[in-house]
Amino acid sequence: MAATRVNPKYSKQWQKLMFSFFDYLPMKYEASPREWQVRKLIWDFKDGKRSLQVAELVARKIRETFGSMTEKIVFCCIPASSSEKNVKRYKEFCDEVCRLAGTVNAFDHISVEGERLAVHEYKGAKSVKGVQIINFEEAFFKGAQVLVFDDVITRGFSYARFACALEAFGASVLGGFFLGRTLLK
Repeated sequence: MAATRVNPKYSKQWQKLMFSFFDYLPMKYEASPREWQVRKLIWDFKDGKRSLQVAELVARKIRETFGSMTEKIVFCCIPASSSEKNVKRYKEFCDEVCRLAGTVNAFDHISVEGERLAVHEYKGAKSVKGVQIINFEEAFFKGAQVLVFDDVITRGFSYARFACALEAFGASVLGGFFLGRTLLK
């Protein structure tokens, strides 16, 4: 398990908790058997499989990190690239994380239209797909303390854009949990 804390030198107010459960090695690199297990877990999760296993892992970490404050935390996933994929990947997962951790579920307060512009690299080839609009129920997030979740963080751009949008609605983003953190070599 890998933990990262973001600590810009300019202001303590901008400190955010950043935690990744596993290091994720992209396909362009040779992988050990353990790295293949992590790849398989992440790929299965993205396909809507093993969500209960991952939910138990995430809920345990939320309880360890926030203790008795969990009931005040809104658990919010960065949406997948389409509405269909978002439901498949996150609906059951969010329900289970919130049940186990005692957090508030934000899943029904965000909707996805279209498909997100996604750049994926596989063995040196890049592909670009679609456009996505994320709709937020702004009143739900006003004053909320939000913990953001995403399956994989690489450079953090999706997380940063999403967190900024939530904070523009008046939420306080506590930080992010990520199933995997891409290793850049």
